[in-house]
Amino acid sequence: MESNPPPKQAPQAAPKVEKAAAAHTKPNRRLHPEVLTAQAQDILSVLLALRFINALCVRTFFQPDEYFQALEPAWTVAFGSVDETGAWLTWEWQYQLRSSLHPALFGLAYKVLHSLMAFMNLFPPFQSFVLVALPKVVQSVFAALADYYTWRLASDIYGRDSNVPWAALWMTVLNPWQWYCSTRTFSNSLEATLTIAALYYWPWQLLGHAKVNKDDPLQPKGSVNSLRLSLALAAIAVLLRPTNILIWIGILTLTLTRLTLDGESPLHKTTVVTFVREILVCGTAVLALSVVSDRLYFGFWTFPPYTWLYFNISQSLAVFYGQMPWHYYLSQGIPLLTTSFLPFALVGLYKSTSTSKSLPVPQSNVLKTLAFAVLTMLGALSIISHKEVRFIYPLLPILHILAAPYITAFFTEKPVAEASTSSTPQQPPQPVVLRHKVFLANLLSLNLLLAGYLSLYHQAAPISVLNFLRTDYERIHPDALTLNSRPQDEAAAAAGSATGGGELFALFLTPCHSTPWRSHLVWPGLRARALTCEPPLDTAPGSVERATYLDEADRFYAKDVDGRYGVRFLDEEMWPSSTSAAALSPKWGGGGGGEKQRAGEIPRYIVGFEGIETVLRAFFEEEEAPGRDTGVRLTKVWEGWNGAFNEDWRRTGRLVVWDTGVYKGSFGSEAGGTEDSGEES
Repeated sequence: MESNPPPKQAPQAAPKVEKAAAAHTKPNRRLHPEVLTAQAQDILSVLLALRFINALCVRTFFQPDEYFQALEPAWTVAFGSVDETGAWLTWEWQYQLRSSLHPALFGLAYKVLHSLMAFMNLFPPFQSFVLVALPKVVQSVFAALADYYTWRLASDIYGRDSNVPWAALWMTVLNPWQWYCSTRTFSNSLEATLTIAALYYWPWQLLGHAKVNKDDPLQPKGSVNSLRLSLALAAIAVLLRPTNILIWIGILTLTLTRLTLDGESPLHKTTVVTFVREILVCGTAVLALSVVSDRLYFGFWTFPPYTWLYFNISQSLAVFYGQMPWHYYLSQGIPLLTTSFLPFALVGLYKSTSTSKSLPVPQSNVLKTLAFAVLTMLGALSIISHKEVRFIYPLLPILHILAAPYITAFFTEKPVAEASTSSTPQQPPQPVVLRHKVFLANLLSLNLLLAGYLSLYHQAAPISVLNFLRTDYERIHPDALTLNSRPQDEAAAAAGSATGGGELFALFLTPCHSTPWRSHLVWPGLRARALTCEPPLDTAPGSVERATYLDEADRFYAKDVDGRYGVRFLDEEMWPSSTSAAALSPKWGGGGGGEKQRAGEIPRYIVGFEGIETVLRAFFEEEEAPGRDTGVRLTKVWEGWNGAFNEDWRRTGRLVVWDTGVYKGSFGSEAGGTEDSGEES
């Protein structure tokens, strides 16, 4: 995805926009190619700098897939197996549902940068800080490329001399969703970049009119190379997210059938042969790359797209993570993606599907095809029960392009008629005159406020708490700051060695995957435990066992008849009694005469949302508390604000860290200080 793409034919050299925005198109003054190249390079440089700042500003938690479907497997690529690193691989990776191409990208970046920092013998805490920030910086490059190709494709559709491409650029830059999500390491974020880049390189001249150009559309120099690049990028996007194929089904359907399109098809027999040949060659090459990558990662031959289809269709496991109504993408998905630009996106989508005599045939056909791709994906994904906004993220650049003419027409004045070009051939383009300025200022202010709040404050605690734990680990165990291997010596673990492997440093009593994991904890010796939420893989769809299945997090938060939760789970599953009831005192339900012992490790810190404090006090500290024998005395040592609201009652309130008081050197222990010890008090 280089900044200077090979030459490609636009739908029309400098088409006008339809009546709603035609008056806002500059006269056709062709710029020198070197000027255009320099302009493109400048735009890309500015976007790279902007998204780099964007990446560093995003300090909040959105969804766990950002970490568990990208950075956790990437950590194993760079630093070793789960046993060596302490990374958390979810069930999807254990059953090969995901392509290794995406995490391999970050794994390679981890490996290269860590090797460089180790060679330079940099301060370990600084190394951990850089490794935590690295994935966002890498993703910022792809975020900038998504903005760049949105502008380039809009320029090809509406003309380089039009104001409309600049409107598309400003929309993608100022969209709150883009600021919030484009630099996150979701596979959907990379998918969006690959999709808009593939659309830019796509040979849109195939949608032209045969009467205008009777030659083979793929004959011009560079057209086949552009097609190859488009197909390769599209193939990678489909391998990352198989649902991406819906976009290309929509585009190919209209390209080949020309349903609803205007004009006569320019496709020749040789064009179709070339087209099919390149699809087979590029698809096979990308597929081979993916298969080899998966073989290296998983250790055996496998094909993740097939297993993804098997588990999500035949096993119906997607519904385990939630079911949404059929209209979810229409009522919530598109509005969340486009936010304040929603009216213009809807108008653009509607207008693009209808025939407009004011538009040239090539431009009208391109816009119809893009709109049809949007509707195809929305319609198909609306049938699936489990829905998420980010599943339709690749449609956002298309929506920006479709909406650009109408937001341009709404916020800019019609230029004053120019003198004849014969009398003033060198007259410079007239500046853009804005209108509805108050409305525009309010719209931009709303976007900036949304982007700022979501990126800096909403669910910020899950990120900052891991920074606290990691830095405290570095303070307590300065000799354990190595990424070479995880301590495996059981004797040392039981005794509490100076390597940091002898203690359970943190226990997360939060809903499953509420925080990142090894990508932010970093050090293998920083052992942590969290409630899990593996799906019921061994149950049949529609069975009673599946309907009544409760994962570990569900069992912790399951309320009894009195509305209480957690205490029974801690007593029976987290720290179960290791002696029989007959050996216990009457207090524990036994006949007395025995000393109660509990299995399970007591952590140095317990992490949870503030609502569980009553649960912890009831288990550890009340007079008849089941866990009084553990010796835990809770002290709050850290808390972080987690936003003004949360739709999940389990995540409401502040995120808190309690010191259990059973290890020396903690913030809450009487010993205090920074002595390095894993021994219990």
